[in-house]
Amino acid sequence: MSKKQILKLKGKTAVFIDWANVYNWRKSLKNEVDPQGLFDFLKRYKKIKTKNFYFGKDKHPKSQKFLKRIEKIGYKLYTKDVKYIHIEKTDIFQRKCDFDIEICMSVYDCLDKDFDSFVFLSGDGDFAPVYEYLIEKNKQVIVIYTSGHLGKEVLVIKKGIYRTEINKLLDI
Repeated sequence: MSKKQILKLKGKTAVFIDWANVYNWRKSLKNEVDPQGLFDFLKRYKKIKTKNFYFGKDKHPKSQKFLKRIEKIGYKLYTKDVKYIHIEKTDIFQRKCDFDIEICMSVYDCLDKDFDSFVFLSGDGDFAPVYEYLIEKNKQVIVIYTSGHLGKEVLVIKKGIYRTEINKLLDI
């Protein structure tokens, strides 16, 4: 059994979990990422002061139950209504609820509160400009992702960013 990696945080830390992104990792992992197990893992790090969780809400009872569970676990939950987008020439409606702007606003709020390290659970390449901005501000940037789910925009950042696959941190 290989030894799991640990996060080497450089001070007051904020975590940003783009749950729709993380949920889609399930196809690449042996097991799904469990919100409770993830919270317990993050709780081990005393420097982590906020665990922000972003996920859309709808009227479906399973969705409402899930969001209540997330709050009960102890995450700081950010949510907004889901949009359903019709896929042309089909009877399928795709669930859509991007949180890129909300996550960026939370990052800037943490900058005002003197956070030193920023951990992102999302392989979304749209966050690359935020990562570069944080690096310019001499902040630690850690991106946790899974194989096949890391945007090329994140890969081109060569200095000041630490990237690691979630399965190297957790038993999934």
